[in-house]
Amino acid sequence: MEDYKALLERMKAAQIELLAAAAKARTLPSEGALRKIADLEVAIGALEHLIDDGALEPA
Repeated sequence: MEDYKALLERMKAAQIELLAAAAKARTLPSEGALRKIADLEVAIGALEHLIDDGALEPA
């Protein structure tokens, strides 16, 4: 389970980095950057749900 929690933290950190870079640029993020942010949000939510439900096998 710790492997999944570590993955979750890495995904959150990656999303925060993308958002921070977008904020510093003071322009609308590119479509690719927006897609990465959104994809990470979906993956983070799914992983959090699976962790909370105890649905994951030990990695």
